[in-house]
Order: sequence, then structure tokens, then C-alpha cells
Amino acid sequence: MELSIKERRSFLEEAENMSLQITNITQRLDYLSRISLAYKKIKDSSSFRTMNLKVQQLSQKAKIYKNLGESHWDLASFFRDYGVLDSAYYHFRAAYRSFDRMPVDSTSQSLRGRMLYSMGNIQDSYKDYLGAELSIAQALMIFQELDDNLRVYNCYNVLGVIANGMDNNKKSIEYYEKAMGYLDDLNSELKNRLSWQNQNNLSASLMSMEDYPAAKNVYYQLIKDKKLQSEAPKLYSQALASYAYCILKGENNLDGVSGYLDMASKINDSIGNLYNQARINQYYGELMMAQGDTAQAIQYARQSRNIAQETSNNDRLLEILRLLTQWDSDNAVAYSNAYYTLNENIKEEERAKRDKFARIRLETDEVIEENKFLTRQRQLWIAAAMALILMGIATMIIVTQRIHNNRLKFKQKQQESNQEIYNLMLSQQGKLKEGKQLEQKRISEELHDGILGQMLGIRLILSGLNEKGDPSAVEKRADFIEKLREVEEEIRTISHELSNASYQKFYNFIVSLEDLIDDIRKSSKISIGFEYSSKVDWDSLQGDIKINIYRIVQESLQNCVKHAKCNKVQVDMMVDDDMLELRITDNGIGFDTNKGKKGIGLRNVTSRVQKLKGTLKVDSNNGNGTQVLVQIPVESVVFNDEKQIEKTKQVLNV
Repeated sequence: MELSIKERRSFLEEAENMSLQITNITQRLDYLSRISLAYKKIKDSSSFRTMNLKVQQLSQKAKIYKNLGESHWDLASFFRDYGVLDSAYYHFRAAYRSFDRMPVDSTSQSLRGRMLYSMGNIQDSYKDYLGAELSIAQALMIFQELDDNLRVYNCYNVLGVIANGMDNNKKSIEYYEKAMGYLDDLNSELKNRLSWQNQNNLSASLMSMEDYPAAKNVYYQLIKDKKLQSEAPKLYSQALASYAYCILKGENNLDGVSGYLDMASKINDSIGNLYNQARINQYYGELMMAQGDTAQAIQYARQSRNIAQETSNNDRLLEILRLLTQWDSDNAVAYSNAYYTLNENIKEEERAKRDKFARIRLETDEVIEENKFLTRQRQLWIAAAMALILMGIATMIIVTQRIHNNRLKFKQKQQESNQEIYNLMLSQQGKLKEGKQLEQKRISEELHDGILGQMLGIRLILSGLNEKGDPSAVEKRADFIEKLREVEEEIRTISHELSNASYQKFYNFIVSLEDLIDDIRKSSKISIGFEYSSKVDWDSLQGDIKINIYRIVQESLQNCVKHAKCNKVQVDMMVDDDMLELRITDNGIGFDTNKGKKGIGLRNVTSRVQKLKGTLKVDSNNGNGTQVLVQIPVESVVFNDEKQIEKTKQVLNV
């Protein structure tokens, strides 16, 4: 008596509890794996996924890679059955990685080959032909080494399908012929089925080459085989339809074409093969068109289109839309638009899947290649292990010492460069002081020779005029009073010049940064804001800190110009609790900080921050801009008194 689903589930739960009591981890995993598969067979997907995950976790923890690989294999088959091929590919790949970590023997090699074969089939279904060819070729080498003729046949057969998909029909036929050579050692029943499959694939390639007479001969050998009709009616129906099409395309006599298509259609109806019916209706349409019955041809083509849509047969649907565009001129534009839209959607989906497959492969290709190399060279490594270890240690010591020396030389050169830059800045400050002294001397001369001389002359003349009261004396006194006003104006002008020189001295470091930012703003057309704390005497910072802050701002803004594609940048600088904080924020495209290598610009910034014993944080995401935060400890920072700041502002506003 057959058990109900509820009873089966109950027994499986009891088996699970008993399995968990087994102390031998290998035996326990074997039983749990069987229970997982049993849930899959009764289509209890939730329990299957739960049990499968448990097997994966236990296998991973115990490092039993055979069970780990088989659990991924079961999950891959589950996703493949439900048509979720990208997830199926991922778990086939994970299974391959697990089997690759097993000891190398015929079992592990066969398991690896079978996973590669499954991955190649999925890649082929999404037209990732290059990736599929690579996977199948790797599987083929494994099966040839194991003398597994059945799977060697399967690999050559799939390689033929892949070559046909890449429109390399000659290569496709070559693969099919190679595949046929591996069928001799198989039992008769399996040999017949594979031989039928091989002949059908071979003739399909001949049809793609439009060698219809040759394809017709191969199909004729198929349809006259009585066993094919009884044992494989689906393939027999395909062969009948293809045979009819070869007659239609290769001969002027169309008699018999309709009969073969009718026979194929009846077989499809009897076995429920709706998928292949779209192809037969297309052939009916082409037959009607060859006979000059355009209306009937369009009707069959539309039926084929509807079936192709219903069965998600996109390749057939594209072909039908192409034919309808040619046949139905009244609706040609609509069919053409539908063809274009479907074709673009298919390409986009296939491209996305290929990219996903490429990312999955990229994760493990290096590990796989390394394992292959170690496997092939195992004996050599064992024989020379001690010598290689000693050589490695010696090389490591030499390389480490050289790296250490190079780092010391680099640091020394960097210190010399910083000292040279600082000396240059000191020299510039010296020139500034020299210029100030010259300006003071000039002003002193102006005051002594110009203003004091004028005031002395005016004083003496006014003293003489004070003794006179006539109108002429009054007029002269008024003129000299006007001259005194002019002298006052000249003194005011000199005062402004002195104030401006004071301002340039007080804000020398900030002015340098403002000039840098202004130059980049003008050359890049990017809006750059700059804010800093007015309470800090920025010129009191150590020279090394000022130089490196200047270079960090310069490098960060150059990165914004070169890479960020932004239109706005904000630079903020302040000091809080003996910690200088520099924040540079842009509204550009950002980047993924977890992927890729750092550019030389960011490495230079990192090096400068580390040299100042500070911290660097880069916060960025694709599409969300970038923020660079630099925090540097500073000592003995001078803060301006608020009254002094106000006084300075008043002086500057004179």
C-alpha cells in the first residue's frame, strides 16, 4: 500500500530525530542527505531547503567536502527543476569547489566533471557560449582521463550544440561525429537513444548550413527506424517535421510535405508536446506561402506565434515575427516593433546572466587553477619540500630586509623633501619679512620726506599768517588748511596699506589654501566652498602639518576633478580638543570602497595622514558622492582671543 504524503513526512521527521543521535558525523550526514532528498522527491520544498541547509552547515563545520558538495548539488538540481537557472549555476559552482577540495581520486574527479558539465549546459541555455565551451572542455578532459565514454559522448554532443549556437556549423558537425565514435562500447538500448539524438543534432546543423539534401538523407535514416517511433515519439515527431522542411526547402516537388507535417502534428497532440507544435505550424505557414496562399500562411504563422508565446519559446517567436513582418505587410510595423522589443529583452536578460556567471567564476578561478597546479606537481613538491622551504625562508629574509631598507630610504627622502619644502616656505616668509621691512622703510621715507616736510612748511607759514588779519591772509590760511586735509588723506592711505600687510601676515596659511582652492575652482568650473574656524591661529601650526594639510587638500580636490564628476565640493577645517579635523565632501558619482585597488592619489593621502599619526576615513557609495575625513593630533595650537578677533576685523574694515 502506498503511503500518503502526511505519513511520509511523519516518517522522515522520525528518521531525522534518529539521525541526529548518531555520533559518527560522516554517517549522520549521509542519513540527513538522504532525508533531504526524500523531502525533495515528495515535493516538500520547505522541508527540503531546511534540511539541505542543515547538511551544508554540518558539512562545512566538519570539513566533509563530499557531503557539502552533494548538498549544493541537490540544491542546484532543485533550482534547475524550477527554472531558476542562475541560482542553479551558483550551487553547481559551489558543489564543484567542494569536490575540488576532496583528495584527488577517480570519484572526486568524476564529481568535478559532472558539475562542470551541468554548469556548461546552463551557460549554453543563456547563450554564454564562451563560458559554456570552457566548462564543457574542462569536463571533457576529466572524463577522457577516466575513460568515461558515456560522459565523453555527452560533452562532445554539447560542444556541438554550442558551436551551432555560435554559427560555426562545420565545427558543430565535427563534434557530433566525434561524439558518435564513443557509442560503440555502450549497451544497445542506451546506444540507440544516443545515436538517434546524435543523428538529429547532426542533421539540424546541416539544415543550419542550408545543406537540405544532406540533412534530408540523415532524417530519412531516422524516420524509417521503427524503434524510434515507439520508444521516442517526441524525437520522431521532430524528425518528421524536419524531414518535411528539408523537402520544402530543397526540392521543387512539394508533394508529401503536408502529409509528414500532419503526421508530426498528430503525434504531438497524442503526447501533449505543445512546445514543438509552434515549429510545425511555422512549417505549415512556409508551405502555404510556397504554394501562393498568403492568407493561409499568415494564419498558420499567427497560430505558431501564439503557441510560442504560451510555451515561452522565444527563439521560435522571433523567427515567426520575422516571417510575419515579411508576409503581412498591413501589420508589418507592429510585428517589426514586437520583434525588436523581444530581441532586446532577450539580449538584456542573457547579458545579465552572463555577467552573473562571470562574477561567480571570478570568485574561484584562481583557487581552482592553484589546486590544479598543486595536484599535478604533488610528487615534485614532496621530493623538494625541504629545499624549497629553506630557499623560501632565505628569500623572505632577503626580500623583507630589502623592503625594510627601501622603506627607510623612502622615509629619509620624504623627510628631506618635507624639510626642503619647509625651508622654502621659511625662505618665502623671510622674503615676506624683507618686503615688509622695505615697505616700512618706504613709508618712513614717505612720512619723513613728504608728509613731515609739508607739515613743517605749513606750520611755519601759518605761524606767520596768524599775525595778519587781512583777506589775503585769510584766503592763504584756507588754502593751507586744505593742504592739511590732503596730508590727512595721504596718512589714511598709508594706514590702509599697513593694515592690508598685517592681514596678509596674519592669514598667510589660510590665504595659501584659498589661492589653491580658487585656482582649482577657476580651472575646473566646480563650485568649491571653504570654511575654517576663525578662532584658530592657523599660522601657529607646525610647518610639517601645514605642508601635508595643503597637499592633502590639493590631492583630494584633484581627485574630485579627475574622477568624481561632481559640480560641488565643500572643504571644512577646524580644531577641537587638540585634534585638527579636515572634511572634504563632494556630490559626485562616488565609488565602492570595498572593491578595486586604491589609486596613487588616495595612497599618497593615506601616507601623509599616517606620517602625521592621524586617521583617514573615506565614506562613499556608488551614486552618493564621497566624503574624506582627516583627523590629525596637534599640539600647542594658538587660539585667537575673541576681542582680538573683533579688533582685527575693525582694523581690516578701516
